[in-house]
Amino acid sequence: MIVDNAVYVGGRRTADPESLDETFEVLRARHGFAWIGLYRPTAEELDAVAREFDLPALAVEDALAGHQRAKMEKYGTATFFALRPARYLDADERVEFGEVHLFLGADFLISVRHAEAPDLAEVRRRMEADPELLAKGPLAALYAVLDQVVDEYAPVVAGVENDIDEIEDQLFNGDQEVSRRIYELSREVMALQRAVHPLIDVLENLRDGLGAADEELRDDFRDVHDHVLRITDRVDSFRQLLQNALMTHATLVGQDQNNEIKKISSWAAILFTPTLVGTIYGMNFEYMPELHWLLGYPFALALMLALGFLLYKIFKRKGWL
Repeated sequence: MIVDNAVYVGGRRTADPESLDETFEVLRARHGFAWIGLYRPTAEELDAVAREFDLPALAVEDALAGHQRAKMEKYGTATFFALRPARYLDADERVEFGEVHLFLGADFLISVRHAEAPDLAEVRRRMEADPELLAKGPLAALYAVLDQVVDEYAPVVAGVENDIDEIEDQLFNGDQEVSRRIYELSREVMALQRAVHPLIDVLENLRDGLGAADEELRDDFRDVHDHVLRITDRVDSFRQLLQNALMTHATLVGQDQNNEIKKISSWAAILFTPTLVGTIYGMNFEYMPELHWLLGYPFALALMLALGFLLYKIFKRKGWL
């Protein structure tokens, strides 16, 4: 549905059209720009917007289908953006990803939101409080949306960093669930990389496309670009940390298994020794040393115990037991 539909002239909201036809008429009459917000629109609603503003059909299909990677695509006079906002859910200790699609034209910005985040109504209120910036047109509104999406990555990064700290504690506490958590967090980090990395090229193209035409707006895009670079560096480091954690966990598991094998092997050797002695003295030969010896039986028992005790001490000294 259409959650907000306004026409701005000189950075100020001058009309709240009740229909798309009225939006188009006011836009042409006042020579401003339209900022239309849609939330989980139906195919009919988005098609109606597409017809009024001549949106590219392929981009409209992407916006309806969803599940797009973060990207920027130019179609003639219109540009299509797919963004992957994210938020950290403290209760579940996981990252939730949303999707926002933007259509940018010379006199319009149309947002299609498929999730609760980001709060584009708050973005609009903030921009309306700064008419000087909003007067720069649809590109200023685009900057505000991108800035909000990137800013909301910060608490996500902080949440993931805290999870990694907890994993490091779990590794050395013998928690059996740590491997599952490492794999789950690795998937979230990779998804975060796929959401953030493409924004580097997107923002560079926007920044360079402005040139010297609007130095202030160009600086704004450069600032968002710098934030993205910092977030990207931290997210990349998270992936390396998780790989190291997984290797450490595998090493610790291998050590535990090796210790168990050592214990089993030690006890097997200790138990095998008296079995060997008993087997030798239990052979049914007529002529055997000590066969008729009066002390043969207690000697055999003493030998079994002595060898077993000797092996136990040896394995204990080596740390196998």
